[in-house]
Amino acid sequence: MIAELFAVMAPVLAGAGLGYTWIRLGHPYPVEFVTRLVFNIGTPALVLASLSGADIDAGSFGRTMLATALVITLMAGMAFVLARLLRRDWRVLLAPTMYPNTGNMGLPVVLYAFGSAGFVFGITVMVTVSLFQFTVGSIMASRGNPLKTLVKTPTVYAILISLALLLTDTDLPLWLDNSVDLISGFTVPLMLITLGVSLASIQVRSLKSGIGFSLLRIPLAAGIAWGIGTLLALPPMALSILVLQMSMPVAVFNYLFAQKAGREPEYTASLVFCSTLLSLVYLPILLAVLM
Repeated sequence: MIAELFAVMAPVLAGAGLGYTWIRLGHPYPVEFVTRLVFNIGTPALVLASLSGADIDAGSFGRTMLATALVITLMAGMAFVLARLLRRDWRVLLAPTMYPNTGNMGLPVVLYAFGSAGFVFGITVMVTVSLFQFTVGSIMASRGNPLKTLVKTPTVYAILISLALLLTDTDLPLWLDNSVDLISGFTVPLMLITLGVSLASIQVRSLKSGIGFSLLRIPLAAGIAWGIGTLLALPPMALSILVLQMSMPVAVFNYLFAQKAGREPEYTASLVFCSTLLSLVYLPILLAVLM
């Protein structure tokens, strides 16, 4: 199991390592340009490519989506507690507390652990987290009119289109499906390389704080997810996947939002980095319990 989990996380470490090495070698890196490219083109294409062909029935989708939304909301409240304990600005910790890496890390782990039947629930959790992240997250990262920013966020439209396709069991035209699949390919690598660029400037005290944040967030997320899922009487597999997905490391997108808002992106990068490393330890234990 360790080997399979490492195979999932190795690309994360490799991509960040490339960015880190690039900066250490003294090469320039256009962070602002890359961030705009990922947000406005890459991410919408990635959402459409990931969700357009998913096989989910409306009932399962709705119940799991509701459970995920409630967990995210409660975790938002926990961000204020964590901010007080860690003596950080709550605005810096809010997004990392709410949004785990349910996509490029969570989905492969779910597929490995639960197979295609569980993958449906993994997709549902990812859609819900993405919907919150690219609506609430975009508003929080905005420096101007938040409503105007939301209307101009392409990923919001990509999520709405994907939801419509899922609920109506409609596929994208082949030419469009192939196009968004091709374009989406650069998104995750660029996110990870940009993360590594920021890691090159992390201070040791940020790493200590990042580990402390992860040790606090993980049991909180798992406990809240289990409580909400049990309260809503989710099927056992859906409950296990909800707990697993919400316990994933901090999503890389949180760093990009912090970069966009100018809100301590280096510290947010340390949260992503530390939580990803710690997942090598806690994910096998969590999977042993859930499976």
